[in-house]
Amino acid sequence: MKHIGIVACSAEGAALCYQTICREALATVGKNDHPRITLDSIAMAGWIPAFDARDYAGVARIMLDSARLLARAGADFAICPDNSAHLAWEPLQAETPIPWLHIATVLGEEAVRRGFRRVGVLGTRYTMGGPVYAQALGRLGIATLVPEADDFAMVDRVIFAELVDGVFSDASRQAYYAAIRRLAERGCDAVALACTEIPLLVRPEESPLPTLDSTRLLARAALAEATRP
Repeated sequence: MKHIGIVACSAEGAALCYQTICREALATVGKNDHPRITLDSIAMAGWIPAFDARDYAGVARIMLDSARLLARAGADFAICPDNSAHLAWEPLQAETPIPWLHIATVLGEEAVRRGFRRVGVLGTRYTMGGPVYAQALGRLGIATLVPEADDFAMVDRVIFAELVDGVFSDASRQAYYAAIRRLAERGCDAVALACTEIPLLVRPEESPLPTLDSTRLLARAALAEATRP
C-alpha cells in the first residue's frame, strides 16, 4: 500500500480526514489495518496572515514545508484537508516533491457521479470568494453558486469563531440550514461542504439539499489511491 501524507491546517478537519481513512479502511483493507499515514501540522496561526494578504505563494511555501517533511518520511503522495489552501495549487505544484490529490476535483467527480448540475458552495471567505470550486467544477460542466452577502458572512464567521475550535452549536447548525435553503431557492441541487469542519456541523439527513462532504470524499480518494494495485 502507498504511504499517505496529510498536510494539516485546522485540527478538527485534519482529524476528521485521518479518522475517516482509518475507519473506512476497516472494510477495504481489514480489521485494525490501514495504509501508513504521516500527518504534519503547522499551526493555523501561521497560515492566516498569508491568507489575509492573498499571498498564495506564501500559503504554498507553508504547504511545501510540510510536503518536503512528508516526502522525507516516505509518503508517496499528499492530501490537504483544507479547501482554502488549494488557492495555492499552482505555486505548490511547481515545486512539490510528491504528487497531490486536489480536494475540489475529488468533490467534483462525486458531483458528476450523482448527477448534480448546480452546486452551492459553503466554506471560508477565501474559498467562497475564490476560484477553486468554480474552476474545478466548471471543468466538469457543473455550475457553482455561493451564498448572498449576509449568509456569506455568517458561514465564514461560524467557521473561524466556532468550528475550527471544536464548537458545534445547534444555533449555528440551523443558520447553516437556512443558508442552504436559500441556495436551493436559487436553483442549487446540492451543496458542497467546502470547509473541512462543516461536515461536523451539517447533518446530511437534515440538510435541505444533498451534501457533498469534501473532507470524507478526500479521505476516501486517498484510501483508494493508497490501496490501488
